[in-house]
Amino acid sequence: MHIYNTLTRRKEPFTPLVAGKVSMYVCGMTVYDYCHLGHARVMVAFDVITRYLRYRGYDVTYVRNITDIDDKILKRAEENNESISTLTERMIQAMHEDEARLGVLPPSHEPRATGHIDDIVAMIETLIKKDFAYAAANGDVYYRVRKFADYGKLNNRQLDDMRSGARVEVDVHKEDPLDFVLWKAAKPGEAHWHSPWGNGRPGWHIECSAMSTCCLGDTFDIHGGGPDLTFPHHENEIAQSEAATGKTYVNTWMHAGAVRVNQEKMSKSLGNFFTIRDVLAEHDPEVVRFLLVASHYRSPINYSVDSLHEARKSLTRFYTALEGVEVSSSGDGDEAGYAERFTTAMDDDFNSPEALAVLFDLARDLNRAKSESPEKAQRLASELTRLAGVLGLLQQDPQTFLKGNQQQVALSETEIEAKIAQRKEAKANKDFAQADAIRDELASLGIILKDSREGTTWVIEAP
Repeated sequence: MHIYNTLTRRKEPFTPLVAGKVSMYVCGMTVYDYCHLGHARVMVAFDVITRYLRYRGYDVTYVRNITDIDDKILKRAEENNESISTLTERMIQAMHEDEARLGVLPPSHEPRATGHIDDIVAMIETLIKKDFAYAAANGDVYYRVRKFADYGKLNNRQLDDMRSGARVEVDVHKEDPLDFVLWKAAKPGEAHWHSPWGNGRPGWHIECSAMSTCCLGDTFDIHGGGPDLTFPHHENEIAQSEAATGKTYVNTWMHAGAVRVNQEKMSKSLGNFFTIRDVLAEHDPEVVRFLLVASHYRSPINYSVDSLHEARKSLTRFYTALEGVEVSSSGDGDEAGYAERFTTAMDDDFNSPEALAVLFDLARDLNRAKSESPEKAQRLASELTRLAGVLGLLQQDPQTFLKGNQQQVALSETEIEAKIAQRKEAKANKDFAQADAIRDELASLGIILKDSREGTTWVIEAP
């Protein structure tokens, strides 16, 4: 098995610290709001990675933290006129609901920052003793970035380049503008914990160093997260942890790709920001999961009505192949070496697109076998559902999924023609946004419009 290591910028043979066991930490959510599509990307990517490692026989300890104290949490709780604990518990419950609907398995451990304050304080004390950190007069504690010789190695950055190219917030209490906060002094009335430096709360970066070390030890196999975390968050984690322990913090760094919406960066300012529950209110959760799995975990994903439609069509092909076939609980369905090909693909840095290509071949052979050999069809169906299960797919009853497809295109011909007439009127009024919205609405239902000089015709591309 080979995994791409962000630190070395190449694929490397994967050899865990302890034979047969994998220790993995992934940065989780700051629970001040509902999870969005970017979170779904990370959730599903590392769920697939965990499932596959277990499929390969590894005993995986998967730790994903929760940040439940943060400036954003304090601000949102105040805006909502609710307590911090009420806000965070509500958001954590919503996060778990979103995960379950996407088929994401719970992590082995889910530590919360507020549950590890003593560990955080202890690590900061160690850093101060080793002269890697200092307490400022205002009660904050900062990390001395220039003291750590390897700072910047994850992102291949030089310190002086960071300083000259970065917009660094002015803070008279810092020895150097690049120093970052480990402990924040509490303002009057803010939530706080006691420390040797006064009442306050942990900085964002230190919590992950403390929680990962407490759960997995000074050195562990894999650390993962979203693409926006490489700098400064993960760079700072390395500096803190290796300065405190004197050991290599992580052997393999993994980062999921970003989510784009209609080829644009997802952001609230562009009006293309979607929470997971927004999306799942309109689309089958397995269709959304398929879209996330169909791209390599390191590649960017484009979220659009068209891409969801293609994901639904792909799942329909699989479930149509499985429909009417009783899955065999015995025998070997791997006559054509599907499991071997699937494993070869996934061993190559978890290449899920190539693994899905193997499953499409398997579904094609299953369709042929349905009319030729019922026994072979049963074995192939068993193999298809088994291997797809490693990706968290094809675990529904085929008829249930296909019936849902039919409901997706349940508009009558009259209703479809009425929508087309509304679109034509919108275009005549130069309301192209409304015209596009109608087209996208119909596409999401499997109804594809085709414009020509003679007018607009339509076809249904879902069964």
